[in-house]
Amino acid sequence: MDPALINFKVLYVLTQLCGLTMIVLVGTWIGQHFGGLGGTANPKLEFNWHPLFMTIGFIYLYGNSILIYRGFRTTRKKTLKLTHAGIHMAAFILTVIALKTVFDSHNLASPPIPNMYSLHSWLGLSAVIVFSLQYVAGFVAFLAPGLRENYRIAMMPLHIYFGLFGFVLAIASALMGLTEKAIFAITNPAYSTLPPAGVLANVIGVLYVVFGALVVYLATEPSYKRKPIPEDTALLNSSSANE
Repeated sequence: MDPALINFKVLYVLTQLCGLTMIVLVGTWIGQHFGGLGGTANPKLEFNWHPLFMTIGFIYLYGNSILIYRGFRTTRKKTLKLTHAGIHMAAFILTVIALKTVFDSHNLASPPIPNMYSLHSWLGLSAVIVFSLQYVAGFVAFLAPGLRENYRIAMMPLHIYFGLFGFVLAIASALMGLTEKAIFAITNPAYSTLPPAGVLANVIGVLYVVFGALVVYLATEPSYKRKPIPEDTALLNSSSANE
C-alpha cells in the first residue's frame, strides 16, 4: 500500500475523532454549565442551540464535505458529487436553524439585545454568505447539466479555494463566538479565574483549531489527492458526448 495513503488514513481517523470529541464537549459545555437546550419561551436556553448546531453543521459537516473525495477515493465521482452536495445542504440547514436561534435569543430577551454588532457576528455572517454562494456556484458548475467541461475545469481552483476560505472563516468565527460566550456568560466565578466552564471552553477552542488544521492539510496535501478510477473516465466521456 502507498505510504502516503496509510498516513492519510491515520490522519483522517484522527480528524474524525477530533471532530466527534468537539461535538460531545460542546454538548457537555452547554448542558452542564449553561442549563441545556430550550425553545423561544426561554431565550437564554434557545441560544444554546447556536453553538451546538454551528459546531455540528458549519464545522464538522462542512469539514467532512471538503474531505469526501479523498476520504472515499474508491467511490464513483458522481456518487461523491451528490454526497458532497448533500452534506453541504445538511450543514446549511443546521446553520440556518442556528442563526434563527441566536436572533431569537437576542430579540426575545428582556430587554432585547442588539444584533450584528460584534466582530464574531460580522465574520460569522460573512462565512455563511461565502458558504451559500459557494454552494450555488458549485451546483451550477458541477452538478447541473449544460456547462462545458473546459468551464468546469477553469472553475475548479476557485471552487476549492473559496470552499477552504469559507471553512477557515467559519473556524475563526467560532473561536470568536466561543470567547465571547465565555467572557459574557462565565461570571461566577469569572472566566479570568479559569473555572471548569472556562477550561472546557478553551479545550473546545483548541479542538476547533486542530480539526480545522487537519481538514485543510488533508485537503491540500498533493500526495493525498484522489486518483481517477475507470468509472470516472466513462462518466466524463458520457458528459462530453452530451454537450
